[in-house]
This record gives sequence, C-alpha cells and structure tokens, in this order.
Amino acid sequence: MRAVRQLITAFAALALGASGASAQAPLTAKRQAAEKVDAQAKLVQEMVDSVFSFSEPGFQEYRTMAYLTGILEKNGFTVTRGIAGIPTAWTATWGDGGPLIALGSDVDCPTGLSQYPGVPTLKPMVEGAPGHGEGHNSGVPLMIAAAIAARQVMIEKNIPGRLMLWPGVAEELLGAKAYYVRAGVFKGVDAVIFGHVGNEFATGWGDPGRPGVVSVEYTFHGKTAHAGAMPWEGLSALDGVELMDVAWNFRREHLPPAHRSHSVITNGGGQPNVVPAVASVWYYFRGQSFDGTRKLFEVGNAISQGAAMATGTTVTRQLLGYAAPNYNNKALAETLYANMKIVGMPKWSADDQAFARAVQQANDRNLLPLRSEIGALTTPDTVEFGANGSSDDIGDVMWAVPTIRFTYPANIPGLIGHNAISAMAMATPIAHKGAVAGAKVVAMTVLDLMTTPRIVAAARDFQQRVQFKDRNYDPVLTPQDNPALHLNRELMEQLRPQLEKFYYDPARYPTYLDQLGIKYPNLETDPKP
Repeated sequence: MRAVRQLITAFAALALGASGASAQAPLTAKRQAAEKVDAQAKLVQEMVDSVFSFSEPGFQEYRTMAYLTGILEKNGFTVTRGIAGIPTAWTATWGDGGPLIALGSDVDCPTGLSQYPGVPTLKPMVEGAPGHGEGHNSGVPLMIAAAIAARQVMIEKNIPGRLMLWPGVAEELLGAKAYYVRAGVFKGVDAVIFGHVGNEFATGWGDPGRPGVVSVEYTFHGKTAHAGAMPWEGLSALDGVELMDVAWNFRREHLPPAHRSHSVITNGGGQPNVVPAVASVWYYFRGQSFDGTRKLFEVGNAISQGAAMATGTTVTRQLLGYAAPNYNNKALAETLYANMKIVGMPKWSADDQAFARAVQQANDRNLLPLRSEIGALTTPDTVEFGANGSSDDIGDVMWAVPTIRFTYPANIPGLIGHNAISAMAMATPIAHKGAVAGAKVVAMTVLDLMTTPRIVAAARDFQQRVQFKDRNYDPVLTPQDNPALHLNRELMEQLRPQLEKFYYDPARYPTYLDQLGIKYPNLETDPKP
C-alpha cells in the first residue's frame, strides 16, 4: 500500500507541475499502468528466479527462450523465433497502427560465475558453471511485465500502437545485436527502450563514453615435432600466440590511454612434449569511437602477422563479436527520466539492507546502503570520457533507431561486475523489487510515446541532426562474418545435466530461495568449512 500511496502522491505533484518532455500520457493511464505492473509482482519474481536458475551463457539460451516466449504467447504476443540466423533469438509483437516501440534487455550470463542466490559468501551451485553474475536474468522479465501492463492499458483506452520485445542474446560475447541490425530486425521501429541491471535508476543522453569493441580470435598454424628429440623440426603455433601477446603488451604504451584490451588463450596445444601445430588467442579491443576501434583491430591484425612471420607460422582470424560505441537519444532520455522521478526507488526493507551489508562485508567491499535516490540525468557535459571501459552492443541498435539505455536498481552497490558476488542478490527481493520498479518506468514511457507523436518526432530529429552530424555507423563487421554460434556449446553439453537439477519450479515453491532452502536474509558471512 505504501508504494501505491507514493505513486499517487507523485502523480498529484506531476499534475500540478509537469512540463517539457515529461508526463505526456494521461495521468490516469500511467497510474493504471503502474497498478498493472504491481499486479504482476508475483510473475516478475517467478520470471527473475527462473531465468537465474537456467544459468545459460551466450548462444545457449534455449531454456530461457522457451520459458519467456511461452509467457508472451499466453499474453497475446506473436513470437518469431530464430531471427537473424540465431536459434535462441526471437521477437514478440503485438498491436496495430501507431508507433512501433521495441523493448529489449539481455538474457545471457557469463561463464564460470555459478553462485547460490541469497548467500553472502562464495558458493557455486555447479563448480565451473555459468551464473548470473551480471544480473541479466532480471531485464527481459522487467520488459515483459512492462509490455503486458502497457498492452492492457492500450486496449482499455483504445490507444493505437505496436510493441516488439526482443532479447539481447550473447551480449557477453558481443554476439547478436550487430547481426540483428544487419538482418533488419529493427526496420520500421520508431524507438527502442533498453534496460540493464544496476544498483540505481540512471540514464542520460548523448555519448556516454561507452566504447566500441571488436571480439576476434587469432589462430596460429605451425608443425608438430617431438619437443625433446627434434624440436628444430617443429614450428610452434603457441610461440606465435605468446609472441603476439608480448608484442601487443609492448604496443599498449603507444595506444590511446582510454583504450582497453584483454585476451585469453583458448588453445595452447595438447601436451608439452608435442610442439603445438595449432594455438589460438581471443582478444577484445575497445576504442572510444568507430575509427578508434577499427584502428585497434588493424593494429592487432598487423601484430598477429608479425608474430606469425617471426615464428615461421601462419595465422588466420575469426570475428566473434562486435559492439558499436553507444549514443543515447535526448528526447527519449528526458521522457524516461521524468517517469523515473515519478516511480522513485524501491522501498527497501530492513532485511534487504541487512543482506546487502552482509554481502559487502563478507566480500571486503565498501559498506554502502541500498540506494534511496535516483541518479542524475547525465549529459555530454557531465560524462568523464575514458572512465568507463565497459561496452554494450546496444550501441549497434542506437545507430539504427533512436534508443535510450537505462539502468534499474536490482543489485547491491559497490560490487564487482562479472564476479560471482554480483549474483548473490539476483534472485532475492532486491532483484524482484528493482525489476518491478523498472517495469513501471518502462510502461509509463511506452504510453508517453504512444500518445505523444512529438516525442517520437523529436527523438528522430535529434538522431538525424545531432547524433549523425559528424558520425555514421561504421562497423568492422563484413558480409562474410556470421554469429559465432559454436561458442559455449560444448560447455553446456557437459554442464546442462547438472544445471537442470537446480531449475526453479514455481508450481511447488513460492520463491527460488524457498526451493533451495535458503532463509532470507542469510547473514552468515563466514563460509562453512
């Protein structure tokens, strides 16, 4: 009831003082949308918990796809599976006439981050398995709840318009969105709203300093020989990999300070007494612009050729993924931010705050309470370029359609991204409340866009006049490049049978924590021996 009273107060204040891009939809429609999201709180919890339990990494989101698309079909959406040549990718559409608004978020999880939820100490569910240490299990459930609520209001109030939901497949691999754009998935879309998990409500417009990135694997080819008896007869592909890594690290000093690059050796040979004939290294090159990203890629290619020449080997490369630099739309940002101010942050309980503190304390993090205020609307004047080295392949969509990216408060402040500690809260009331709050913001923003043509027109004008003024979409992707569907396939063939034992059954248990026998809040900060 307190959340409802808070919204009523916010709507009353809005009616007295709204201006600019905010509150374009009728206030009664927005209030109804928020109430319809609240009515789905149980479904949100089940979706968030279920996707968490599936623990599926990039290109292997089969169970996640089946579950989420099934819910959408039951709620009147038409689903198309296998879009852009990616088996786990899909769209779900509804509506007729009016603007076409696309709602998206990511669904995959990183490898190696398996973690019991609701436990403040490191405890993998399946050793070495993937886990939602990035919180992607919460985003599409949020968007589904928002879409269902907006659809219901649109039907009741005869508001024309169309919705399209889509998942960020293999985002951790930068593996899908550039291919979505190339395949025309967003053709005819008027605006995209994209959500990503965070620990606060935040958004902004313009260039956020989120770099582009190329994901590429270099494979060196040599000749085997007995490494002890006649190594001179061999040509070591591993030498090529190691020499490339050394050369790249020397070159770092002479690259732009804001760049990021990192690699893993994916194949180092078979055994020490056989000179490796094949070895591979996988790189991410991150640059602050299209040109900067391309130049890093070209430097990497040149170094790989030099390493091959120096070791007498040859080298080939395969593009595994790509993400364009991000650029947020001003009209969409201002509209969505106005709705963030209406909804406000979730009302955290004492148990929520206690669990957050336990996670921080057990993992040597700064002790920060769950946030109570939304973040500021960022602008080009407030962005610190080079401070954010993380990328997001929503950037490719941003150069095709006016797009806004926002974060919603479903995790604990001060944690480490791509770490198992960031999975600890992602199937707890913290994640559930954050997803519900985010769904309200999205549903209200959808209604703004459906009922106020000038916002859609302003978004399109900003993209053409400002975003495209001195920059154009220039990916390194070529017509010969295709989604790297092989990634994580072998891993999941090995681990899926073990993970299936942990799938959430909402028909038998109120929450995933109940199924796992975990009391909330679990404040045991000393792991059991």
